[in-house]
Amino acid sequence: GIVNAGQLTVYQDIPTPLREGIEDVLFNRRADATERLLDLAKEYRGGGATDEIEDAAWRALPVNDRISHAMVHGIDAYIIEDTEEARRAAERPLHVIEGPLMAGMNIVGDLFGQGKMFLPQVVKSARVMKQAVAHLLPYIEAEKQALIDAGGDVRAKGKIVIATVKGDVHDIGKNIVTVVLQCNNYEVINMGVMVPSAQILDMAKREKADIIGLSGLITPSLEEMAHVAKEMQREGFTIPLLIGGATTSRVHTAVKIAPHYNGPVVWVPDASRAVGVCSNLLSQDLQAGYIQEIKNEYEKVRAQHKNKKGPAKLLSLEEARANAFKTDWTNYQPHQPQLIGVRTLNNYPLDKIVPFIDWTPFFQAWELAGRYPDILTDEVVGETASQLFRDAQTMLKKIVEQKWLGANAVIGLFPANAVGDDIEIYTDASRSKIAMVYHCLRQQDQKPGGKPNRCLADYIAPKDTGIADTIGLFAVGAGFGIDERIKAFEAVNDDYSAIVLKALADRLAEAFAEHMHMRVRREFWGYAKDETLTNEQLINEEYRGIRPAPGYPACPDHTEKGPLFATLNATENAGIVITESFAMVPTAAVSGFYFSHLESSFFAVGKIGKDQVEDYAKRKGWTLEEAERWLAPVLAYER
Repeated sequence: GIVNAGQLTVYQDIPTPLREGIEDVLFNRRADATERLLDLAKEYRGGGATDEIEDAAWRALPVNDRISHAMVHGIDAYIIEDTEEARRAAERPLHVIEGPLMAGMNIVGDLFGQGKMFLPQVVKSARVMKQAVAHLLPYIEAEKQALIDAGGDVRAKGKIVIATVKGDVHDIGKNIVTVVLQCNNYEVINMGVMVPSAQILDMAKREKADIIGLSGLITPSLEEMAHVAKEMQREGFTIPLLIGGATTSRVHTAVKIAPHYNGPVVWVPDASRAVGVCSNLLSQDLQAGYIQEIKNEYEKVRAQHKNKKGPAKLLSLEEARANAFKTDWTNYQPHQPQLIGVRTLNNYPLDKIVPFIDWTPFFQAWELAGRYPDILTDEVVGETASQLFRDAQTMLKKIVEQKWLGANAVIGLFPANAVGDDIEIYTDASRSKIAMVYHCLRQQDQKPGGKPNRCLADYIAPKDTGIADTIGLFAVGAGFGIDERIKAFEAVNDDYSAIVLKALADRLAEAFAEHMHMRVRREFWGYAKDETLTNEQLINEEYRGIRPAPGYPACPDHTEKGPLFATLNATENAGIVITESFAMVPTAAVSGFYFSHLESSFFAVGKIGKDQVEDYAKRKGWTLEEAERWLAPVLAYER
């Protein structure tokens, strides 16, 4: 079948005879289904359902119906004039919110809950709502006291303070949750990113919040969330605490956060669950049962966690090292790079980066499941994904042509050798001065079939071999200048465009990392000069070498970004900075290391034992407590 994905429509809006005819064919409900659908098709011949005809049809509706239609379909072209017309006809401007605006958002909420609308459509609807409310707000404020005196003020379902915790700068998911909750008549105070515990709790007290929501992406945020829970308990809070973000989980919430706070603690896996969770927590009828249900569930999770056998039997660190990945270093001849030292490439042309974009994670940011490009024709989310993709392409064109964003990179290639599980990185070819020591962790789980217990240091020639090996370092950012654009979108209540921009900036940063890695392989290091790979092959990592990033499975310690940034002088050279929790600013940034070993491949360190943690702490010059705090997600034992 050939589908015009551009004719995006809400399923419920398909005329009933046509919808039933289509369903008869799809579900094979009757023998003459094909003939009946062909007969129906005759009615749709001709010029097609053009946007102009569609506009003419709904624009003839009464004003309240036009507003609701605009809400459901995310059309903001006429919302100000329609809202003004409705205001003039209404007894009070607040009645426009209570009436057609809320009617439209209720339909959106119902369709979203039924899986018949998806996040991009919901956020577009929210844009329409916000623009209408912004137009009405001055009128509402002018008569606010009279409304309160008359008892006509509309109260939100609840007030929620939401923030990305201290040290973390990621907020796309949090912003989507904010929009979805606002669509459902919750008052949301979005405090932004890197918000300390004290500020979150002070805001909650001042605003008499009903719920606090915490978000975070990097693993150090998990510790910060537990700290906030402890502070809520210490200060006598009783309101619910919501936990969300990519590194969070039901088990971690139950085991590591909930025990610190006597109030309700609820893990929210994605934006689509937020409304249901808040509704249950603030419902007089459902609250007690829901909270008890959550507590019972978390008790089971804690019991299962306590009684589980745990990971496969861990080897001692000594045994794991004895089973390291082996290379015949006697026949190993590393390729000597053309560049030794640091090179900065700032104000990089965006048009050279765009072809390297991996689009699949872009759709994942919007909770649309599927792999690009197949997602564009997916029977469930295809139409929504196609419209989102077109919007992204339109904005991407502006980003490139109008230079909305800046891209900076700094790379470095340095002599290096492994010393045990560490990698010494030298300032120059004399190898007399150490620029930094890259501390690596080793797998300790018992491997089947003679497989090795890998460590990144295994891919660098040991110092005692006398081989002059090399390692690369990099930091790239593609989000410079984004704050000004985001503020401009937010000023006109356009959350949809703001979120699309942030998601595109993230994709550009990852694409920049991919592009620079290719240039390093082919030019600066030059060990793969003749490489010719398609973008799909690059995404599938079919090239020689790897580029592990601190905080990811092969090197889960985020603090290694500290010496990496110092060695590259990344802040001065490329304008990229790191927070106290080692998150990068701008958020659309990537940093890590380049390995060229022919057999290097990605792996997950997995859980590690106390003997390795103690050894690692000694190598890093840390106390055991510091090491356990930073390595908390990979500990195979309870602290």
